[in-house]
Amino acid sequence: MNSIRIALLALALSACSTGRKAATAETRSINVLTYNIHHANPPSVKDKIDIPAVAKVINAVQPDLVALQEIDVYTTRSGKTLHQAEALGKASGMHVFFAKGIDFGGGEYGIAILSRYPILETKRYPLTTIPGTNGEPRALATVLVALPDNRRLLMACTHLDAQRSDSNRLVQIREIMNILQQQPHPVILAGDLNAAVGSGVIRTLDEHLTRSCERCAPTIPMDHPRECIDFISFSKEKFMVEKHAVIDEKYASDHLPVNAVLRLK
Repeated sequence: MNSIRIALLALALSACSTGRKAATAETRSINVLTYNIHHANPPSVKDKIDIPAVAKVINAVQPDLVALQEIDVYTTRSGKTLHQAEALGKASGMHVFFAKGIDFGGGEYGIAILSRYPILETKRYPLTTIPGTNGEPRALATVLVALPDNRRLLMACTHLDAQRSDSNRLVQIREIMNILQQQPHPVILAGDLNAAVGSGVIRTLDEHLTRSCERCAPTIPMDHPRECIDFISFSKEKFMVEKHAVIDEKYASDHLPVNAVLRLK
């Protein structure tokens, strides 16, 4: 009788162990946020730098990955002791990677990625600005992260040229697609592309990646949004979109933040 009980107990423990392994191996949904934060300056309050307002937006979403644009680091405009990306990382409990776009105000100005997952590798890629266009230098930031099931994911962030002409943006988006196509891991690209659906820039994006929205709700200007230029996109057929939303937050920045929940297939 005792031997039967021992055998049944061993079988039950084995089943529980298998169940735990299966649960651990399943990657949960990946919560992504992209936000052009206007160097943490609320448009309604001239010269104010309000990091807590931006952090509040991030923490309300509880994202796993965040793409940030218009980040000041040790500038006279925002504070010579303030690294905005690190401050937001600390406020949200996330790992941080900042990539410079330009030297600015005695410091640097650019883009950043926050990650709740461990960061294994970071890279900054300078993007081309056509000579004579007076475009501001731009960059692509990428982080390779380890997911809970030990799979790898590449998160990328960018902020494309802001001039009226698409010339620099078209060059830059093609460079980005060339870079991301060489990656062996699933990719999420998020950021401010300064281009609307129907433009050559977004058509190029759509040739290579899938957007989290088809009919994308507008993201600018924040008070009466008319156009979407902020996007989250990903490797084709690698993710399912569980949620896409533009967050109605009108104080912290001149852009509305975009949130998508993706499940890796």
